[in-house]
Amino acid sequence: MKIFKTTFLLFTLLASTLTYAQEETETEEAPSFSIAGSIDTYYRSSEYAPGSSFGDLPGFALGMANIVVSYEGEKSGFVADLVFGPRGTDAVFNSSGSSNIVNQLYAYYNLSESFTLTLGNFNTFLGYEVISPVANFNYTTSYMFSYGPFSHTGIKADLAVSDDISIMLGVLNTTDMTESQPLGEDYMIGVQLGLFGQYINYLGGGTAGVSQIDFTGGFNLTEKLYLGINATSYSDDLDIDFSGIALYPQYTISDTFALGARFEAFSEEGLGAIGSISGEGDNTSFTLTGSYTSGNLIFKPEIRIDSASGQFYSNADGATDSLSTFIVAAIYSF
Repeated sequence: MKIFKTTFLLFTLLASTLTYAQEETETEEAPSFSIAGSIDTYYRSSEYAPGSSFGDLPGFALGMANIVVSYEGEKSGFVADLVFGPRGTDAVFNSSGSSNIVNQLYAYYNLSESFTLTLGNFNTFLGYEVISPVANFNYTTSYMFSYGPFSHTGIKADLAVSDDISIMLGVLNTTDMTESQPLGEDYMIGVQLGLFGQYINYLGGGTAGVSQIDFTGGFNLTEKLYLGINATSYSDDLDIDFSGIALYPQYTISDTFALGARFEAFSEEGLGAIGSISGEGDNTSFTLTGSYTSGNLIFKPEIRIDSASGQFYSNADGATDSLSTFIVAAIYSF
């Protein structure tokens, strides 16, 4: 309750500051309704996979069908983001009944051109990667993304201080509790500071006493070479700790083809993500992905190699400390 009261006061301060600091310019824009989305499917060469999420089924496999319905009015609007298939099921694992197809469901109100309030369920603000494969360069996902939050349900305020500075403040349910807040659980707070395309994120509170600090950003090193960066550190009162860092170099070869890699180092204690019985261990992974685009179709061949600090994985020969696989994915967006 203390977190809720403090955050409510901060919401009020943001709104008051904006009201007195800015004269809003009214523009008449026609309301718009849109339907977008994607489908993805893939082939995986190995039936054994590391403990990260998505792209982990053997043989010819399905990702998901994603349909995003949105309405944007003059001041307000909504987004209904629905998912069908294994990838979608994994993304909304805490939902039940018809809610297990809801990836996002929120309404928003623009108090001004630079201040927006959002209420409902929305994908997390932490991390470099997202649930939809369309927005990720690599098809498989990192450990940091897989064990960080997927989604939040709550209220958040987004303030664009300038073209290069933004602030987000939210009061949220327990992580990944998308339908409602469990009885007796404490609320969490989320904070994001955006500075020139780099984002410092914090997620904290809740009954488990979570504290997670995350940095997400990237730089254009040349006209064709981009470097993305993600680093995170998590701890809670249940003695679960994990941390990691990942680099995402991407090189554009032509208008239709690009190469991208992910180098990730991940450490955990008490989580069991990598697969050790004690819940402790380290993992490094290297992922190399090609991305060929033809119209709305994206074709992604990918090689991934994971190495652990112990024999935490399983393969046809038993326990092993390394896994490698080849994936070919097809993604169509509309």
